[in-house]
Amino acid sequence: MDPNLMGIFAFVLLATLIVFPFAYIMNKRVQEHAERKLALEARIAEANAGSGASAEAQRKLEARVRVLERIATDRGHDLADQIEALRASNPEENGIPLEMRRKENAS
Repeated sequence: MDPNLMGIFAFVLLATLIVFPFAYIMNKRVQEHAERKLALEARIAEANAGSGASAEAQRKLEARVRVLERIATDRGHDLADQIEALRASNPEENGIPLEMRRKENAS
C-alpha cells in the first residue's frame, strides 16, 4: 500500500474519532435543553391556567382585608357587633367558632 494513502486514511480515521464524539455530546446537550425548555413551558402554561382561580381567591382575600382594616381603624362602632355580623354573613368561612359574648355596660 502506498504510504500517502495510509497517511490520508489515518487522518480521516483520527478526524472521525474526534468529530463524532463531539457531535454526539453536543446533540445530547441540545436535546436535554429542548426537554427542559418544554418542561418549563408546560409549567408556565399550567400556572397561567390556574391563575384564574387564584385571582378570584386573591380578590376575596383583599375584600376581607379591607373589611378588617375598616373594622380595626373605625373607633366609632362596636367592634364585637361587627365581628358577629361578619360571622353571620359568611357561616361557611368561619372556621372554628368562637363563643364571644358581649358584656353590656350599665353606664
